Amino acid sequence: MRGLNGGGVSIWRKWSISARNSWARHSSTKLFVGGLCYDTNEPVLKDAFGKHGEIIEVKVICDRVSGKSKGYGFVKFSSETEASTALKEMDGQLLDGRQIRLEFAHKG
Repeated sequence: MRGLNGGGVSIWRKWSISARNSWARHSSTKLFVGGLCYDTNEPVLKDAFGKHGEIIEVKVICDRVSGKSKGYGFVKFSSETEASTALKEMDGQLLDGRQIRLEFAHKG
């Protein structure tokens, strides 16, 4: 069935997908942290975010060959509320001399 918009996907389906994706982005305990200094390690990241709640896991993503940081990582909190607070408080802040950017992590 062709949708009202003339495309292959109905308006309802587009809204449904959009609403589902929006909900998933805003209901996570895990944050993506981008813009990290290449010297920032997991203990530094945990310390920086620890004041916003109980941290379950911290991971700085590193190159497999060189072992050097790729400049991003993840912080997982024990609750969505803590993650949301950390996102609001820490997005755009300086960490190790770099302005970090945060968003809810999503599976992809």
